[in-house]
Amino acid sequence: MIKQTFTRFVFILVAWTVFVLSLPAQTVKELEQQRKQTLKNLEMTSKMLNETKKSKSSSLNKLTIISKNINERKKLIKNIGSEIGKMDQQIGQLTQEKTKLENNLKGLKADYAKLVQEAHINRSLYTRILFVLSAKSFDQSYRRLRYLQEFSDYRKEQVYKIEKIKTEIVHKNDSIVTQKTTKVKVVKQKEVEAKNLTKDQQKEKVLLTDLQKKEAKLRADLKIQQKKANDLNNKISAIIAEEIRKAEAKRAAAEQKRLADEAKSNKAALKTETKTPTKTTSAKTTPAKTSTSPSVSVLTKEETLVSGNFERNQGRLPWPTSNGFISGHYGIHEHPVLKHVTTNNKGIYIQTPAGSSARAVFEGVVTQRMFIPGNNNMIIIQHGNYRTVYANLTQIFVSVGDHVTAKQPIGKIYTDDENDNKTELYFQIWNGRTLQNPESWIAR
Repeated sequence: MIKQTFTRFVFILVAWTVFVLSLPAQTVKELEQQRKQTLKNLEMTSKMLNETKKSKSSSLNKLTIISKNINERKKLIKNIGSEIGKMDQQIGQLTQEKTKLENNLKGLKADYAKLVQEAHINRSLYTRILFVLSAKSFDQSYRRLRYLQEFSDYRKEQVYKIEKIKTEIVHKNDSIVTQKTTKVKVVKQKEVEAKNLTKDQQKEKVLLTDLQKKEAKLRADLKIQQKKANDLNNKISAIIAEEIRKAEAKRAAAEQKRLADEAKSNKAALKTETKTPTKTTSAKTTPAKTSTSPSVSVLTKEETLVSGNFERNQGRLPWPTSNGFISGHYGIHEHPVLKHVTTNNKGIYIQTPAGSSARAVFEGVVTQRMFIPGNNNMIIIQHGNYRTVYANLTQIFVSVGDHVTAKQPIGKIYTDDENDNKTELYFQIWNGRTLQNPESWIAR
């Protein structure tokens, strides 16, 4: 029994080791880039948090931003920990390489010292000539002459190797010093971020406690927000359904006209054939082709191409804002304060600094631009069979019918002065009449 347990334990340990070794190893450079990106995110959320300080009262917006700050700091601290671990590995590896080079250098120097001693003994030209001429045969003389030449070349090569290894040792030593200096800075940064994390967590706790005391107001505000969201979602759904209906009706009419024109053309061709006498009895009359499939094409060739390109970029589409974070995720989620209360988002909410603009996530055509009471302005862009929706805008930079490109600014996002300068874009993606989860489409 003990043997079986031990065998099972060894098997699990080996399997786990293989799994860990198979994971893609991140380099110090990659971890450093991630750390810098996370610091940029923290800088952005800190800026947004400073905008909320104009209002001293507690709000869900403040809680959302602080929670995002906490998550980013945790991510940063974890990243720094990994970076320090990688630095330790590199320092250890560089130290080993330096030691190996120093041992090689020691061996080369010892070897070279022997060569110098031997060269010193045979340093005179007379001794070397005598060494060559004292050979028993011409062939032996030639080999001795060649030996003297190779001996000289070998000495030069040893000098070159010694100098090269000395240079490598200096470079390795410089790299070790650089890594250790960087490590000291990163360790200090980790300590600072740990202290800031503690402060943020304390702020979050105070805010959460304060907001829980305002449960009645939060429920009333949530009810108003949900009504606005439902009205907006119903409006968007109806608009898109109507757009699709009109497009299908237009294509159906065009197809019917094409079939009618074709039938008319075929009828005229038959009349011409009956009036014209055939010269030979062997001539065959080819009946005109008629379409037996009156089905309507859902998309034009251009729309199909755009739709296909859009679909192929799933998970790689740019964000509809140049910076920001997802403050409201798609689907059903628990309320951050109210217990046993959930919200069902039909899109995602992206919070961004005041003054930010919304931008198109892909090339397409603007099909809608309208004002919706309680939700400001909204834009719909068609990408073949797909559509993207951008709501809660103030200024609009495009018109219906405009062709837009990816990352093109299309409107300014509304900033709510009465709610801690909250600047939040509502974003949706539709495939025909079906809603999509935008988080699975935009780049992470």
